[in-house]
Amino acid sequence: MAELVTMPKLGFDMAEGTLVRWVKAEGDPVAKGDVMAEIETDKATVEVESHVEGIMFRHLAEEETALPVNSPIAIITAEGEEPTEEEIGALTGEVGGGKEKKPSGKPVKQEKPAPDKPEAKTAAEEEDSLSDKSPVGGVRSSPLARRMAEDHHVRLTEIEGTGPLGRVVKKDVEAYLASDQTGDSAGSKFSTPMMRSFSLGEIPDDQVLDMSRLRQAISRRMQDSNQNFPHFYLTRAYDTGALMKLRKDVNVLLPEEEKISVNDFIIKAVALALRQYPNLNASLEGDQQIRRHGHIHIGVAVAVEGGLLTVVVKDADQKPVRLIAREIREMAGRARAGKVRPDDIEGSTFSISNLGMYGIEQFAAIINPPEAGILAVGAVQDVPVVVGGELAVGSRMKASLSADHRVTDGAEAAEFMQTLAAYLEEPMRLML
Repeated sequence: MAELVTMPKLGFDMAEGTLVRWVKAEGDPVAKGDVMAEIETDKATVEVESHVEGIMFRHLAEEETALPVNSPIAIITAEGEEPTEEEIGALTGEVGGGKEKKPSGKPVKQEKPAPDKPEAKTAAEEEDSLSDKSPVGGVRSSPLARRMAEDHHVRLTEIEGTGPLGRVVKKDVEAYLASDQTGDSAGSKFSTPMMRSFSLGEIPDDQVLDMSRLRQAISRRMQDSNQNFPHFYLTRAYDTGALMKLRKDVNVLLPEEEKISVNDFIIKAVALALRQYPNLNASLEGDQQIRRHGHIHIGVAVAVEGGLLTVVVKDADQKPVRLIAREIREMAGRARAGKVRPDDIEGSTFSISNLGMYGIEQFAAIINPPEAGILAVGAVQDVPVVVGGELAVGSRMKASLSADHRVTDGAEAAEFMQTLAAYLEEPMRLML
């Protein structure tokens, strides 16, 4: 029996997608799990897998076509099956069906003509248009001369004006600078060293760029979250001495391509702590219901070209740290290559954003809707600490929790951060 393939909904806020490329051509066999096509969403280019088995009978959408969610894009039939045009029309909801009804491609944007730039004034015209007002201090000068003198740290009182009524003009400043290359004016004890101008090359023109679909999605979601989610923030410093030692000992036993990062340990620790605080592993539904998620799916922000993408470690509390590390490497690699799978980026219940690798000590992140919280992680640093009344060097890391005040409160969030400390500061708990 013929099966209709539609534009999948790959996110709770996805309204449309662009069919970038067909992987399966018409007539190709299709097995369950085979990649049929590449779909571009607001977030990324996603490989869409088939949920049925058969033959790719017909494409109903051309490549580079933008389509609403649930729009027909293809028909898969059993081997040897030949549906009629009427059957295809009934399947797609279009009377008569027909291959000629493929949706058209994206409309081409019409570029707006750039506004004419006003012609720049010459230096002489600018000089003529400047006022003759005398500045404080009694030195009569043109604004252009004053600006030149300021740029070169020259006092106007040291310059003899040749303009009307002794006014200092541009050529007077230029003559003064040319005659005093050392920057010291003879006979003046108040002169300052001259700043010699230099150039790093031509200044580039302004650029006006269209926002990518990913950038538009980030802009829309973050604006909505910042305006409509009542954020509150808690920051705590964690003793990471034992964690760093454990990581070093574990990585000695692993090949280079399987090394475990600090972030992998943090993901496991956060997942275990969330099991004890379900209000932080939750989302708001409407105005009167809170959904506490049974599964703990940790979203991890990954930097990609043009923005950020969140890849998701499913059931992170149930997985060993080594498996978490491997999944993150694989998903991050696909994300940066623009080949993520739908499961890679959907379903997170809590997010982590780590900028420690850039040397950032502390920051606050915006909640990723519809989640109730996100943890912003800073760099692990060696800092002075007091141990037993003595000054010593300790390993510390700051993390800031952003939480939705509609779902949780400060005391509960503080307890979560305290429980997280128990896992990070006694990291052998993460290996059990």
